[in-house]
Amino acid sequence: MCAADSRSEASEGTAAVTQTAELIKSRRNPLVGLCRALHQPRGRRDQGLLLLEGTHLLEEALRLGLPPRQVLATPGWIERHRSLLETHSRVASVLQPVAEPVLEAMATTAHPDGVLLTLPWPELPASPRVEFVLALDRLQDPGNLGTLMRTALAAGVEEIWLAEGADPFQPKVLRASAGAALAMPCRRFERLLPRLESARTNGAQVVASVVAGGMPYWQLDWTRPTVLLLGNEGAGLAPDLLAVSSHRVTIPHSAAVESLNVAVAAAPLLLERWRQLTGENAGQQPQQPR
Repeated sequence: MCAADSRSEASEGTAAVTQTAELIKSRRNPLVGLCRALHQPRGRRDQGLLLLEGTHLLEEALRLGLPPRQVLATPGWIERHRSLLETHSRVASVLQPVAEPVLEAMATTAHPDGVLLTLPWPELPASPRVEFVLALDRLQDPGNLGTLMRTALAAGVEEIWLAEGADPFQPKVLRASAGAALAMPCRRFERLLPRLESARTNGAQVVASVVAGGMPYWQLDWTRPTVLLLGNEGAGLAPDLLAVSSHRVTIPHSAAVESLNVAVAAAPLLLERWRQLTGENAGQQPQQPR
């Protein structure tokens, strides 16, 4: 972009900041009800919008080129972030100032940092043949799902497949993922079994994580097209999904605990593929623990 264009955009942003809409002071404003509806799956589906909370998620959306439908911010937040608004004229153009009690009524968190935004429901690209997929069977905890999304993005996972369980677009998942949910294609299916069977037919290995009885995870060749299958926090994997797997892997650990948290267990499994492909010891097995 040439210097003249940059100056024009900056001046446009400055004008937008100084000409914001009237401050909303009442919790009875219809916008409060619309935002609160986005706390629930039905509200998100009906409006075709997601609710994101906090400056970090706003910055992540902008970094990914996802334009907010509306930005709702307190006067204090606006004053502290004038440089951001001047840089991003599109944000300034959809900025709606709201009083702090109004923002608190819209948010899902007890102490929001001063800004919320609504974002159009993400459109998934066509699903080509992928090399690395994370499949989750009835994962319930939003914090676990958000953490898994962030780890999956770091490990080079191309898609996440979900069956039932936590909604990947609820605000708590978006916060726990630290924005990774905005960048990670996520597909929901009524049943995972047909999808896993199709993956195996097309040459992928379906790797089930089990507490005991599987091979140590580093002995698997993760460089092949792979679907990693993780189960519900309490019940584990459904028997039919376990049966369709081609490999079972285990993370050896002390008998002091029965099993690992699913989000914790996922990290070494997901990153082992990255190590085998790109690490200093690529192609070698790590030393077994003594």
